Amino acid sequence: MSDNRATGRIRSYVLRQGRLTSGQAHALKNYWSKFGIDHQVPPLDLDKEFERRAPRTIDIGVGMGDTSLKMASCFPENDYLAIDVHQPGTGSLLRQIEEKHLRNIRVMCHDVVEILSGQIPNQSFDQAFIFFPDPWPKKRHHKRRLINNSFLNLLVPKLKENGCVHIATDWQELAEHMMAVCDSYSGLINMAGAGHFSPRPHWRPLTKFEKRGTNLSHQVFDLSYFLNSKAIPEKS
Repeated sequence: MSDNRATGRIRSYVLRQGRLTSGQAHALKNYWSKFGIDHQVPPLDLDKEFERRAPRTIDIGVGMGDTSLKMASCFPENDYLAIDVHQPGTGSLLRQIEEKHLRNIRVMCHDVVEILSGQIPNQSFDQAFIFFPDPWPKKRHHKRRLINNSFLNLLVPKLKENGCVHIATDWQELAEHMMAVCDSYSGLINMAGAGHFSPRPHWRPLTKFEKRGTNLSHQVFDLSYFLNSKAIPEKS
């Protein structure tokens, strides 16, 4: 695990670690060496980390890991790299990976921007999940929102040809913001057509964040994009 000290960059998160439960602390201590990947500058060899070559998904901001766990269980032929900055959620995810005997998930507990900047080789992933990111609803906090051109400049090169980005939120204003950013990004094509949200993917697991939103009568908005093959960079 990594030390997330401030570097002067405006971050899309605030660390609210809270108290680790005994189970989370036990998992971090005992299972990190099996399923965790430390942040480091040299690019990862993902084939080595997963001990095979397979279709891969990067799951960004996983919370307690509901989506990663469900997808890894349902699709054992695929690999999942789950990333979050909060240790309680990371500990919970590690515990469940061990309990469910899953071997196709690896976990990182660090800022995804720094991970994408120097640790992930280009053309590494078949798809990216960004489900229910922090909406930062107050106008003065909009600058903290994860989805912007600078972030897409880091993420898009990590996708393979025909790679996909799937996004979901229960905040309409955030959904409209993310669609405007992604629709205007030259490397991405909206699967539902520019200016349109996608139907809810049948495979997307129902997470506690979505349940909380629907309990508050929030509409859930899905966005799906695929990579314009002309925008694929050379492998790094």
